[in-house]
Order: sequence, then C-alpha cells, then structure tokens
Amino acid sequence: MELNGNSLKAASAAICERQGFDYLVVGAGFAGSVLAERLARGLGMRVLLVDKRPHIGGNAYDRYDDHGVLVHPYGPHIFHTNSAEVFDYLSQFTPWRSYEHRVLASVDGQLVPLPINLDTINTLYGMNLNSFEMEQWLASVAEKKDAIRTSEDIVVSKVGRELYNKFFRGYTRKHWGLDPSELDASVTARVPTRTNRDNRYFADTYQAMPLHGYTRMFEKMLDHPSIKIMLNTDYREVVDVVPWSHMIYTGPIDAFFNFRHGKLPYRSLRFEHRNLSCEHFQPVGTVNYPNDNGYTRISEFKRITGQSHATTSIVYEYPCADGDPYYPVPRPENAALYKRYEQDADELENVAFVGRLASYKYYNMDQVVGQALATYKRLRKRHESGAPLALPRLEGNRAVVASP
Repeated sequence: MELNGNSLKAASAAICERQGFDYLVVGAGFAGSVLAERLARGLGMRVLLVDKRPHIGGNAYDRYDDHGVLVHPYGPHIFHTNSAEVFDYLSQFTPWRSYEHRVLASVDGQLVPLPINLDTINTLYGMNLNSFEMEQWLASVAEKKDAIRTSEDIVVSKVGRELYNKFFRGYTRKHWGLDPSELDASVTARVPTRTNRDNRYFADTYQAMPLHGYTRMFEKMLDHPSIKIMLNTDYREVVDVVPWSHMIYTGPIDAFFNFRHGKLPYRSLRFEHRNLSCEHFQPVGTVNYPNDNGYTRISEFKRITGQSHATTSIVYEYPCADGDPYYPVPRPENAALYKRYEQDADELENVAFVGRLASYKYYNMDQVVGQALATYKRLRKRHESGAPLALPRLEGNRAVVASP
C-alpha cells in the first residue's frame, strides 16, 4: 500500500478516529516484518509498517526477472540456522526446500572447495593427504601468533601465509577496501577450516530455502488485518502526521540521530545481473574470485532455488564504498562511534532499535529473526505488566518521549 498527498491526509484522519497505531515499524525487512507480525498477531496491536523501498522483504526480497527466473536483486540470501525456535517460527509462513550451499573458489586456475578442506589442499598441491596428515601439514605451515588481533592474524595462525594470500587477502581487500591487517579478527573468523571432505559452506542444523521464495514468505507473514503497509515512504514523512505510540526502528542508527556524532562507515555492493541462454553456468551456487577480476563472486540462482528453466540467471557482485549500507566495517574506532549512538538510543524509552543497521552488526538472517523475537518477548512483558504507554514525538532530529 502506498499513500501520498491527499490520500495520506485522508488516511491520517481515519486513523485518528481509531486512536492511531500502537506501533510504527520502520523497515519491512526481517526485523521489522517479524516484529510487525508478532505485535499484531501475538498482542493484537495496530501496526503501521513503513519502508522507503517499493517492496517488502528488505535485502531478502526476491522476484522473477524478465526471463522468468527467480532472482535475488540484492545478492543471494541463503537461509541457515541452528535455532529450532527461529526455524519453527518461519515455518509458519513457508514450506521449505532442503538446500546445502556449496562454494568454490577460483584459485591458480582451478575451482576448489571453500571453506578450505581436505580436497582443497590435495587438489591445489597435488597431494593425497588424509585428515590426520592434513592437520599435521596445516600445523607445519601455520604462523604462530602471541595475540590474535586482526583478520590477517587469525588466518595465518590457522593456515599459513601462502593460503592466506591465495584465498583471503585479495578477497578481503576487494570486499572491504582494506587490508585484512586493518580489520577485526571477526571478519575471517566466520570462515572455518576443515580437515575432512565436508564441502558444505555452512554446517548448521537447518539449511533450507523458502519453497516459493522469500517475498511469498513475507507476504504471508504480514497478511493480518491489524498490519497496514506504506511503501515508497520515508518514515520521516509520516512520523508527525500519523498518530502512533511506540516505534520499532530498523534503519541505520546514525541516520536516526541525523549523524550527530558522525557517519558510521559501511561497505556496499553493486550487482550486475545477467541471463544466459543455457541450462547452467557454473557447477555450484556461488564461485568466489579472491584474486582475479573486479568482482568478488558470481552466484547462479537456479542452483540455489532449484527452479527448472531453459535459461539461467546469474549475478556478479562488485564491492564499493557508496550505495546502500550492507556491511558495517569492523574496526575499533567504528565500534566506539556506534557506542555513542547506542547510548543515545538507550535514553529513548519508547523506541526500540532492532536489526543489522540499527545494531551496527553483521547479523545473518536467522540472527536478525532471533533478535526480533527476543525484542518481542521483552515488549510483551512490558505490555502485560500494564506499564503506561507514553506517546513519543520527534523534536528536531531525535525522538523524545512525552510524559503520560
């Protein structure tokens, strides 16, 4: 639903007659949509969900391209989790297709498994190691570090300098625009090294894709009479027009406070989508290019979704400094800057900050859902306790909670 101009005024007048909305939810991605659904269906709250994009689903939004192939416009989104609670919650809104993501890396003219495993080493070096021998080999090439502080430290301490240069340094420099020696260890700590032949990218208990796509899942999640949706709308356009009592904010936390302490750094991505007149383009869902080309990876959507189609659609990912915020840059000075915004947020009684951008953390999809469900539980306790509901308003560039 998109409201503008006179229609917005008419809607606002009608809302006033019903005392407005209990919650204004900013952002229709995972965090905002899960909380909108829980507040409406779980607590009977009236929810207005606002997003500046023309669609729901945030970065997980998918659609059929002009050739009829289901694609992810914002790059591939692979669902995986170890949380039964998260998986069971989402299962209310979609059946699943079992899918284990596999990634190859283009290194030394060969496609080898990533994360590094036994086959990766044997293929690259023409060896025939077993798991025990690979452990010994890795120990022989690893560089001992007294302290692990950076992404470079964590990789070279596990697999040595040569594998670091082949798989990690170039990819990281392209992706982050920084050398791994300048980044927190958490960046590369996410990628394991295996001494067996397990070539799955993730090892989580639940690995699956929504059978009919993410957008269909979001549509079912938000299909409730107490949820109203406004797209193509910046929340600042309606925050002083539509009555509301509480806010869930899932956008960039620095933007909420009008960058009062400075701008939090992000890395962005540029996507180049192509459709090819062949059944398949590559052997797995994603191929990484750590050292060659300007792009970091190519993903083929049919490999991920399981769709049958005469053609195939792929996407090239080019990291860049400008554009939509995707990846918080994990450096100590950025964490310190975020803490200043977090302190401001903690002072706002009736505004909850949820999600990747609001938390300035690189959360996986399941982690965002888990954070949203945990936030809902806290809000439910507050409502069940009968605490007075104050009415927040925006004064200048920050939200202020009026006395009840």
